[in-house]
Amino acid sequence: MTEPEDHGHPSRPSLTTQIGNLTLKNPVLPASGTYGYGEEWLPFISPQLWGAVVTKGVSPTPWPGNEPPRICETPSGMLNAIGLQNLGMEAFAHKALSFLREYRTPVIVNIVGKTLEEYVAVAERLTPCPEVRAFELNISCPNVKEGGIAFGVDPKSAAAVTAAVPAATEKLLIVKLSPNVTDVTVIAQAVEAAGADAISLINTLLGMSIDIKRRRPTLSNQVGGLSGPAIKPVAVRMVWQTYKKISIPIIGMGGILTATDAPEFILAGATAVAIGTGLFVDPLTPVKVLDGIREYMIAEGFNSLDEIRGLAHRG
Repeated sequence: MTEPEDHGHPSRPSLTTQIGNLTLKNPVLPASGTYGYGEEWLPFISPQLWGAVVTKGVSPTPWPGNEPPRICETPSGMLNAIGLQNLGMEAFAHKALSFLREYRTPVIVNIVGKTLEEYVAVAERLTPCPEVRAFELNISCPNVKEGGIAFGVDPKSAAAVTAAVPAATEKLLIVKLSPNVTDVTVIAQAVEAAGADAISLINTLLGMSIDIKRRRPTLSNQVGGLSGPAIKPVAVRMVWQTYKKISIPIIGMGGILTATDAPEFILAGATAVAIGTGLFVDPLTPVKVLDGIREYMIAEGFNSLDEIRGLAHRG
């Protein structure tokens, strides 16, 4: 399934989206970790549908992830503790990119690491790959040099890892922020000052489920990341607050499942949106979301996304 080009006619408004130097044909992306590397989704969604393909996390060496069970359903959402399982940067470069190379959709590689040096290593290794147009730093990872505290919960650590990567690559740099902080706008301002070209907001919220029959935590990791419709109000609030504090683009995410969810994020200030849990609920969610954005713009008389981005702040 492919997405036709938009030209801004009143009956077909333009969905073209600009994130730094990266031009996307539409503002809808898969959230990292939910679309894999795209191949397993071919029966439902072609990589050509997306504005860009955001891969699952890539580390310097393969990560096995956590022991199962590592996913469970919750009211209006799901908990996951996958543990960032991935095949490592070498296998990614040779296997995953060879598949994505067949399509003309820009690739945004999500980078994970346990030290600042690991983030830099992945960026250096994958920068020569022409399919890779941008990097998204997952700074919710534990910084082992600092005793396991996540990079993303401390402004100085977040800024340090953000500042280190541009020395290894000239490609667009997106930083994915954790919502598990007192004030996410402080982290957003820190990474903007350190050289981020855009931010992704939000990652999952920490949550937990207990199996009352086993009298044990449901997940082997005990805690996991909560996603889905339950976190959407939190995500919209954080996008709204952050939009007022920074000047770089925001990729909004968190509970986008329906045709009306994406316009809400864009009105709050998001430049683009990402779909995660919605893919598991219905693999055709991206189609419905794209149609919903277009239908909203036609109904309200907007010809481009620039006209509605952040409009709720001015309304």
